[in-house]
Amino acid sequence: MERPPATPEDAADNVLVPPAEKGGWRSWRSLPRVVVVAVIVAAVLIPIADPSQYLLRILAMIGIYGLLATGLNIVVGRAGLLDLGYVAFFGLGAYTYAMVASEHFDIHFPFVVALALSTAVAATAGVLLGIPVLRLRGDYLAIVTLGFGEIVYLVLLNLDRPVNITGGVAGILEVDPADLFFFTVDSLLANYYLILILLLLSVFVAHRLVASRIGRAWVAVREDEMAASAVGINTTSAKLWAFAIGASFSGFAGSLFAALQGAVFPNTFLFTQSILVLAMVIIGGMGTLWGPLIGAAVMVLLPEVLRDVGALRFVIVGVAFVVLMIFRPFGILGARRPERSLRRTLRWTAPRPVELGAAARASQGSGTAR
Repeated sequence: MERPPATPEDAADNVLVPPAEKGGWRSWRSLPRVVVVAVIVAAVLIPIADPSQYLLRILAMIGIYGLLATGLNIVVGRAGLLDLGYVAFFGLGAYTYAMVASEHFDIHFPFVVALALSTAVAATAGVLLGIPVLRLRGDYLAIVTLGFGEIVYLVLLNLDRPVNITGGVAGILEVDPADLFFFTVDSLLANYYLILILLLLSVFVAHRLVASRIGRAWVAVREDEMAASAVGINTTSAKLWAFAIGASFSGFAGSLFAALQGAVFPNTFLFTQSILVLAMVIIGGMGTLWGPLIGAAVMVLLPEVLRDVGALRFVIVGVAFVVLMIFRPFGILGARRPERSLRRTLRWTAPRPVELGAAARASQGSGTAR
C-alpha cells in the first residue's frame, strides 16, 4: 500500500503530470527512436559526401539556432514564461567570449574556460532579469523582457567610449577559434562537428532537466501557478531556475557562434532574432524535446531553398506557416488535441477511490496510535 505524502514537497512530486512527462525515452512526445538515430547518423555522415562550404555553414547555423531554441523552449514551453528578450543572453555570451578570447584586450583564455565564463555570465543575467519580473505574467512579462533585450543591444552598441569595451558598431574582431586538447577547431568542418556534439549533449541535459523534480515544477507553474503554490511548490525558485537555465543555453550558443564567426557585431543581436527563435519553438512544438530542433531546421533551410525566387520567398514562407498553424496549431510535434492529452493525464494519474480510502484509513490509524 502506498503511503500518503508526508510533506507538501512530497505532494508536489505527485502533481498531475502525464507519464510521458515523467521521464523515459518517449517523454516530451518524442520522435520514434529509429527516426532520431537515423537523423543523428545522417548528420554525422553528411561531411563524408564532401558538401560545399555553404551547406556546411547552414548546417552549423542550424545547430546554433537549435541550441537557442532548446533553451527558449525551457522558458516558454515548459515554464510558460514569455521571454521576448532572449537574444540578449545570446549577445552577452558571444561578447563575453570575444572579450576573453581575442586581441581586443589581448586576453586568450582556453576555450573551455571562456565557454564556462560566457555561460555563467548569461545565467547570472537571467537571474537578474528574473528577480524583478517574478510577479509579472503574460503581456507585461513580454514587454519587460523585450525592454531588457533592447537595453542590452544599446549597451553593446554604445559601450565603446570613454573606454572601448564592446567595440561599438565595429564590434570585436579576431576572436580565437575553439581549441580542445591542443587541437584547434579552425576549419568549418571541425566547427560543425563540435557544434553537433555539444548540441546533442545539450538536448540530453534538457531531457534530464524536464524529467527531474524542477521539470515537474515548471509544468505545474505553467498550468496553474496558484495551484502549484498551494501544493507546496516554490514558484519563485522554479521561475528563477527557468530563466537561469534558459539564459545559460543562450550564452553557450553565443560562445560557439563567436568562435565560429571569428567576430561579433551588435547588429547580430536584434529583437528580430528573438522572434525568429520563438517562431522555431512554436513551429516545432512547444514543450517537446525535438520540436525546437525541427523548427530551427525549417526556419533556416526554407528561406535558403527559396532564395532563387528573390523577395517572393518571404511570401511563400509566410503562407506555408499560416497553413501549418491551421492544420497543426500546436506545432509539428505538438499535440493535435490538448483536451485529449488532459483526459489521458487525469485517467493515468488520478488516484482511484480504493487508494483514497486506504490512504484515509492509514492516516486515521496513525492518528489513533499517537
